[in-house]
Amino acid sequence: MAGIISSNSSLTKLQALNGLFAIYKKQGPTSADVLNSLKAVLLREAGVENPRKRKKQSLKMGHGGTLDSNACGVLVVGVGNGTKMLTTMLAGSKKYVAVGQLGKATDTLDASGSVVMEKDFEHVTRLEVEEKLKTFTGDIMQVPPLYSALKKDGQRLSALLKKGHKVEAKPARAVTVYNLTLLEFTAPLFTLDIECGGGFYVRSLVDDLGKALSSCAHVKELTRTKQGQFTLEEHALQEEQWSLEHILRALQPCPEALS
Repeated sequence: MAGIISSNSSLTKLQALNGLFAIYKKQGPTSADVLNSLKAVLLREAGVENPRKRKKQSLKMGHGGTLDSNACGVLVVGVGNGTKMLTTMLAGSKKYVAVGQLGKATDTLDASGSVVMEKDFEHVTRLEVEEKLKTFTGDIMQVPPLYSALKKDGQRLSALLKKGHKVEAKPARAVTVYNLTLLEFTAPLFTLDIECGGGFYVRSLVDDLGKALSSCAHVKELTRTKQGQFTLEEHALQEEQWSLEHILRALQPCPEALS
């Protein structure tokens, strides 16, 4: 009997949560997959054995800003009324560390795709990369990748492409790059430290940079190190920390107006 009371109490506490926290998303699964795994772990901890079949035991949760399957790092999660704050996270600043590879372009603009072009890169120097990066800093126009979470007629472009549909590129849109630094350069690999605003695609930046260097390039590795006030080192809960206790400690509550 005590166990049932304890489970009910945990579930009540879980469903009473309102606010934002950050988790670490590993490379491989989609952001939606990771969110579903988190929900399942928390509901199981609260005594809900088969969360998907128990619709009444719902848990209102969402994430702010999709991380590509091939990327890892900070994923901000809203729970309860915290889901209303996620649009602010989408618009806020983000930091990334990206490893790009010169000489090969892929259809997805990252390592998960098929190589569609190979070009010479021996002429590219560190100095030239640094010079070209200046043209991608500040307010710039950027064409989003075809393989993306953007939607057409309610369906993700990436899903439409996988089904064999023809998809036209979305028009270029204004994005902001606050800071762009070359951390390492050992051709064909280069590492960038990026701070940008909402709607910015690192994959498009690396693809455009490759073209600007009279070569081509794709993202080999991508880590989001910061989103809004949440950093990878200080705030992102690792998978073994996905528990009510850790979330209660990490939770940034909603402003009173949203509670």
